[in-house]
Amino acid sequence: MRNLIILKVHANLFSRFISKFCFCYRYKIIKEVGDGTFGSVWRAINKQTGEVVAIKKIKRKYYSWEECMNLREVKSLRRMNHPNIIKLKEVFRENDVLYFVFEYMEYNLYQLMKDRGKLFSEAEVRNWCFQIFQALAYMHQHGYFHRDLKPENILVTKDVIKIADFGLAREICSQPPYTEYVSTRWYRAPEVLLQSSVYGSAVDMWAMGAIMAELFTLQPLFPGASEVDEIYKICSVIGSPNQNSWLEGLNLANAIKYQFPQFASVPLPVLIPSASGDAIDLISLMCSWDPRKRPTAAEALQHPFFQSCYYIPPSLRFRAAALPQTPPSVGTRGALEPKSARRYSGPLTNTKAASNFTPVKMFAPQKTAYLGISLLTSPQP
Repeated sequence: MRNLIILKVHANLFSRFISKFCFCYRYKIIKEVGDGTFGSVWRAINKQTGEVVAIKKIKRKYYSWEECMNLREVKSLRRMNHPNIIKLKEVFRENDVLYFVFEYMEYNLYQLMKDRGKLFSEAEVRNWCFQIFQALAYMHQHGYFHRDLKPENILVTKDVIKIADFGLAREICSQPPYTEYVSTRWYRAPEVLLQSSVYGSAVDMWAMGAIMAELFTLQPLFPGASEVDEIYKICSVIGSPNQNSWLEGLNLANAIKYQFPQFASVPLPVLIPSASGDAIDLISLMCSWDPRKRPTAAEALQHPFFQSCYYIPPSLRFRAAALPQTPPSVGTRGALEPKSARRYSGPLTNTKAASNFTPVKMFAPQKTAYLGISLLTSPQP
């Protein structure tokens, strides 16, 4: 028995040594690039490949591998593979501390906007939004909505943009009630502000309406100081809801004994003078009180604002004009876009469906203090 106890002690010490050795051997930490309520983010280099990555250290302790793998961020990103969704490369658990290894992106939209001296061109806004809507269309069709879209969670490197931070992501088929507090207040949909327990992917479309407007002006469209002030700000811009525009919202307000302030809408061209008519129309549609009246991401991609993002060779234009207009397949090319088509958004490629994933690769036995999983080379079945 004494020999068995000594053997177990030595095994635990060896496991802890392997844990430290493996993680430090694989990555060299460069510097901390962010710190928040739930975790900190470091810039690091993979010593074997030289690739720059972002490592997110979660502040909460995790005492089992099953607990880690059931996290929303892990579950959702393991099931999605799209060029405009951040890639979760690996997950490590060492001494009950959880680490996520992501591909590295240089900036987020908030950083680009806060120090900018001049407005973005409409072409830049169109390019970014086109990529984001492709990611959202893919995400929503694969059964998830993000719930926390904001400029800080949209990452940029050169002309490529990616949605990140899936910690609040939910499955569309999951059962309500959902939590009331989702997303940063300025981008929170009115149905959530009014404490609805039933909502869906339309909350992402509301957030994108607010973000798109902010890209044009560099100022938030609805900068509320509290939940009540947020609703006040929304009413002061798009006008107060009524029975025709959002009867369900009036019922939600009555349920919590809230009375909407009375405002007429302000013409969005006055607030967003640099935006074209098509851009204004798309923002207006996404910022509709009634979530059922907001376009889906796939429908947004077919809006005239994005017409220049699709290229149809002259020889095919007559034939394409005779075809019915349908939303593009999610994760694939537009319905009218040939394989040789050039897109304004740059180096976007077709993505493989999540069903093409292969079994994950474990980096160490689960009995050791170190656990790792590769999520890039091992897609899900």
